Amino acid sequence: MCPNGVEWKTFDELGAFYGGLSGKTKDDFKEGNEKFITYLNIANNPALRLDIDETVKIGPNEKQNIVQYGDALFTGSSETPDECAMSSVVTDYPQEKLYLNSFCFGFRFNSLEGICPAFYKHYFRSDHFRKAVRRTANGTTRFNVSKKEFGKLSIPIPPIEIQKKIVECLDKFSALAAELQAELQMRRKQYEYYRTQLLTPHSDCNSADNTDDCNWVFKPFEEIFELRGGYTPSKNKPQFWEGGTIPWFRMEDIRTNGRVLSDALLYITPEAVKGKGLFEKDSFVLATSATIGEHALLAVDALTNQRFTNLKVRKQYKDLLYTQFIFHYMFKVDEFCKAHTNISGFESVDMDALRKMPFPLPPLAEQARIVSILDKFEKLITSMEEGIPAEQIRQQKRYEYYRDLLLTFDRKAV
Repeated sequence: MCPNGVEWKTFDELGAFYGGLSGKTKDDFKEGNEKFITYLNIANNPALRLDIDETVKIGPNEKQNIVQYGDALFTGSSETPDECAMSSVVTDYPQEKLYLNSFCFGFRFNSLEGICPAFYKHYFRSDHFRKAVRRTANGTTRFNVSKKEFGKLSIPIPPIEIQKKIVECLDKFSALAAELQAELQMRRKQYEYYRTQLLTPHSDCNSADNTDDCNWVFKPFEEIFELRGGYTPSKNKPQFWEGGTIPWFRMEDIRTNGRVLSDALLYITPEAVKGKGLFEKDSFVLATSATIGEHALLAVDALTNQRFTNLKVRKQYKDLLYTQFIFHYMFKVDEFCKAHTNISGFESVDMDALRKMPFPLPPLAEQARIVSILDKFEKLITSMEEGIPAEQIRQQKRYEYYRDLLLTFDRKAV
């Protein structure tokens, strides 16, 4: 479309970066009066989702940056360089004030003349741009992008008519993938509905005239589980990593291998183990910082990084809970964690609230009934997921192929 090349300019030439919320405390996020954009909203959506529920307290004379149409928003840090500075562009006009969370940063063009924001929602996710972003990341256990280096990155500015034509083409490809995703989401929501119904005791439970199968007893979370935090052995000590035989799990392992973990992407040596030793097989790991609201069952003795908390059933409750029942109920724990976070500093679960969370001890016969039903649902959903993603992956690869083809420009000769 542009055989003679296009003009390229750096971020520093085109506009300016701005930060997210500052000076906020935990209490400011409890009963807020204004909407704010979360880390996950940016990470998961090339075009920013504006149907926002999260709120923060903003005073009448408080000076904070307000997000505008055309802004590009970026996540500030991640566990890997590949996930640093994921982007989301504001492609619709906000109908209310929107503030940016403190773990992200924004970029505002000096002028939107000649700029189609929807074009950059595609470009900032392109392979070419992502490779350039990775070169600005630095860190060891947590990676951050250098704003100074980020500002030096150049981006193409094709004629506005070309930008719009490319958007029209790429939106059609991404729409096909979105339709498949919507179908899969609908099936998952059906499963989640039935799971919630089965894992919630009836309103008349615990009354005197009920059968034993209906009586659910609840205990504080910390009374049932022993909680231990994960950690990252020093990367500066090769003896902790070279020739390792002990699985060391991160969020990437759940994304790659699912919620039952046995094979790890990384292994550590016995020298790296400290304190109370390994997390035991058949215990659970729960993400309590960064990507909150994920869990997995350990199928082997292992350790995890500091983003996970290990949950081991205390001895006195081992014969009162089936492992598979805990596995299914952990989805409700995930929801609890997402709703009880400390977001004044680095986003993490309110551990005091988690320790006090009521955890059920239904009769074993009732646990077995629930597990039997949910296992069947899970197998049904899994079989559907194995069919839909194959087509979805094909469509996504098709989109990415044409995206990277259409978004590759030579530089115009000066």
